[in-house]
Amino acid sequence: MTDEEADALDELVTKDPPRVDPSKGRHVDRMVALDDLSADYLLSISAATNKTPTEIIGELIREKIIPSEERIRI
Repeated sequence: MTDEEADALDELVTKDPPRVDPSKGRHVDRMVALDDLSADYLLSISAATNKTPTEIIGELIREKIIPSEERIRI
């Protein structure tokens, strides 16, 4: 990148800063290694339900940690 290009980019970002969504600031991507069976299961359920693997894992975890009576209230 030349000095002129850097100056132009700086001016552009200064005049029109990128928009950020604060609600997404808490999310941290973590790498998790899965065996082939688990990965295939997640991909199959993901395709069938139009949910991300992260959403599916979150639902499975909530089913395990939240008693059924409390799940009804959420």
